[in-house]
Amino acid sequence: MRLSLLSMATFYSALFRLLLLGGALLLGLSLPAAAQDDLLQQLEQQTKTDAQPDFTTATFKGTRIVNGQSIETPAKGSMIFLIGHRFGQLNSGTYNFFGLDQATIRLGLEYGINDRLAVGIGRSSLDKTFDGFVKYRALRQHTGVRAMPVSLTLLGNSTISTLKYPVGAERSTASRMAYSYQALIARKFSPSLSVQLMPTLVHRNLVPLPTDDNDVYAVGGAIRQKLTRRIAVTAEYYYVLSEETARQARNPLAIGFDIETGGHVFQLHFTNAQGMVDPLFIPRTTGDFFNGDIFFGFNISRSFGLNH
Repeated sequence: MRLSLLSMATFYSALFRLLLLGGALLLGLSLPAAAQDDLLQQLEQQTKTDAQPDFTTATFKGTRIVNGQSIETPAKGSMIFLIGHRFGQLNSGTYNFFGLDQATIRLGLEYGINDRLAVGIGRSSLDKTFDGFVKYRALRQHTGVRAMPVSLTLLGNSTISTLKYPVGAERSTASRMAYSYQALIARKFSPSLSVQLMPTLVHRNLVPLPTDDNDVYAVGGAIRQKLTRRIAVTAEYYYVLSEETARQARNPLAIGFDIETGGHVFQLHFTNAQGMVDPLFIPRTTGDFFNGDIFFGFNISRSFGLNH
């Protein structure tokens, strides 16, 4: 009998030790598993964070660089009212007060249908020209997964001149129209430096001479360098590729300053171009910038939120 009791005690003691060993083993396995689950959750959250693109903003401060347009568009539901002004040529002498007695002006409205698509209209005193455009942000520069190194905005513009002609020299509506198409490609290299490239096609339905180019190809370049928190220097240049137009015209050049004043962007600039819409300045600039044929001017833009 005592042997049976001793055997049972030995059995239960061994079973108890086995249970303790199993519990310790399970506890030891569960701790690394829990730590591994936490690590996987952290990696998953980090992946989700990295997957969110960090879009580049304010590549240029306004929708215009000087004469030409930038990649920027108004925000959804925002309206921009823009005034463009050019005085006469600086080398016109004291009689014209170095160009201040003369002026060309353009008034424009631009509206953001959404954060990518914008439309605009304008009226220039030069040739009494009305213009309208559509602007679409196809690509936006961003970092993160599938990073995009540049921004791309597509622009289509049309103009019509309402200038009166002498009797017998009237022009049809179609002959008064011109069009331009641009791919605006820009990169913001740093918070202070932005660069833009502008391949351009301008089509004119009617040209002064049969030998003139109806289709004018050009490529433009622009740069913006911030000097202070609210002041930046800008430069813009278009190189005309079409041979006949290049012989008769000059390449448009502009240098200016952007001044941010609250809700306004005030741009002061010097340019050899008098027009402020692509068909008016890319194929029609005749002034020599380095010979003093310079128009001093400014752009003022004010944004209004219409969806509040």
